[in-house]
Amino acid sequence: MQETTFQEFHNTALGLINLLNHLTEEQLNYQPDQGWSAGQLADHLLKSYAFVRTLNGETRMTVRPIDEKLEPVKFMFADDSLKMESPKAIIPTNEKINKETIISGLQKKIEQIEKVIKSEDLSLTCIDFSIPEYGEFTRYEWIWFNIYHTQRHIRQLENIVKTNNLVQ
Repeated sequence: MQETTFQEFHNTALGLINLLNHLTEEQLNYQPDQGWSAGQLADHLLKSYAFVRTLNGETRMTVRPIDEKLEPVKFMFADDSLKMESPKAIIPTNEKINKETIISGLQKKIEQIEKVIKSEDLSLTCIDFSIPEYGEFTRYEWIWFNIYHTQRHIRQLENIVKTNNLVQ
C-alpha cells in the first residue's frame, strides 16, 4: 500500500513538474479566455499541497476502512465536465507567476508529502482539518485525494497548452 501510494504520488507530481518545466514564464502566465492560466493552476496546487500540515498534525486510530471515502472523490475528480468552486484558501493569485519560484515551491511540498508517505502510518485519521462534504480523512485518503486532484489539473494544464499552442 505505501509503495503503491508513493509511486502514484511521485509519478503524478513528476508529470506536473515536467509539464511546467516545458513552459516559458510567458506561457505559464498566458491567460486563456476562460479559466486559470497554467501558472494559476500551479499556484492553486501549491496552495493545496499545504495539506501536508494536516498529514503531520494530530491523528487517531481509524475505525473504518482506510480508503472508505475515496471512491466518490476519485469519481468527482475524474469527471472533467464537472465545474468546481475552489475553496478560498487555495484560490490562485492574479499576480504574475515566477516559474522558478512556483516549481521550487511545488518541489519542496512534494518532498514533504513523499516523506510522510514513506515514514508515517497512512491508516491513521487526521483530525486537524476536514472537508465539510467528506469529514475527516485518513492520511491515505488525503494523499489519494491530492493525487486525483493533481491528475485533474494536469489534464486541464495539458488542455491549456494544447488549446493555446503554448509548446511547439
